Amino acid sequence: MLSYSTRPRGGVVHTLALAEALAEAGQDVTVWTLGRGGDSGFFRAVDPRVRQRIVRFPDVDGEGVGPRILRSIETLRAAFDPAGFDVVHAQDCISANAVSRCVRTVHHLDHFTTPELVACHERAITRPFAHVCVSAAVAGELAEGWGLTATVIPNGVDAARFAAAAGPAAAPDRRRWRDRLGRYVLAVGGIEPRKGTVDLLEAYALMHGTSRRLVIAGGETLFDYRDYRTRFDKRAAELGVHPIVLGPVDHDELPSLVAAADVFAFPSTKEGFGLAAMEALAAGVPLVTRDLPVLREVFDGVARFAADPAGFAGQLRAAAEDPESLREAGQNLAAGYSWQTAAAAHLELYRSLVPGRPAVAGPVAPPPPGS
Repeated sequence: MLSYSTRPRGGVVHTLALAEALAEAGQDVTVWTLGRGGDSGFFRAVDPRVRQRIVRFPDVDGEGVGPRILRSIETLRAAFDPAGFDVVHAQDCISANAVSRCVRTVHHLDHFTTPELVACHERAITRPFAHVCVSAAVAGELAEGWGLTATVIPNGVDAARFAAAAGPAAAPDRRRWRDRLGRYVLAVGGIEPRKGTVDLLEAYALMHGTSRRLVIAGGETLFDYRDYRTRFDKRAAELGVHPIVLGPVDHDELPSLVAAADVFAFPSTKEGFGLAAMEALAAGVPLVTRDLPVLREVFDGVARFAADPAGFAGQLRAAAEDPESLREAGQNLAAGYSWQTAAAAHLELYRSLVPGRPAVAGPVAPPPPGS
């Protein structure tokens, strides 16, 4: 399996969780990725049954997005050795460009203007010989735009981890966040166009008289969103609001941050599934999300939907005032998704693509230290 980073973005979270579930099912799994800026390991500990190959990728001062994309592809391509693998599975645009023949998971479809990104995105869709999508809505976009048929395999979610953060034993952890932040509306994903952060800022400004703070966590990304962040800061000043921007939150701290929120806001303009939103449901937190076909597909009946900042403001207020109305349904939905189920579906796909090869070879021992 190939990814483009060691840092906590949705596609990287997916890659590690799926790799671990495949290893648990007896598969010999190696994850290849780029170690950006000196990273020598992933943002969290990884099951030792999953082998890791982290390719050094130092920062270059002043490097633009386009050249960085091309260098990322070439660096991973030069390091990757496909020998011995029955299946090569790329999880993103960069890794799909770095290998010659692969299965590709299309998490969501983007629209770029940087020429290198436009070409990267197109090749990463047309060159793979098989495709996976995490929702039927994205599979439909792939069929309509490129005439490609994808296998739909939804994400798993570590529901138990987030449910535990909402339980009695984790009360001190939630209290620490409340003591620091007060009562808050939470968004996870950073400040960037695809996450709809400026719309959320506008919505928060319309929540007249609220005592809750707006808290934004996350933000690791390959792309340069400084112009969008400048726009966000300028608009916040114009509106007279003061969101708390935490940046990336430690893996072990994230569940209690989510569980302590009054409402989880998910105003993304492009998504493939909505893993962070599903984690919030697992923690029993009311969810307000943008009214997109993909999010209707995944969250209909467990979330409140809005199409614009005014709608978001109203739904955020309603969710905060009636947090119990959809809680049980949301927790039940989240508990129904597992990485073990996702791994089993991937194994079925792999068997169809590699006929005559055993898909399960027995338990895999941890690699020796330093391998």
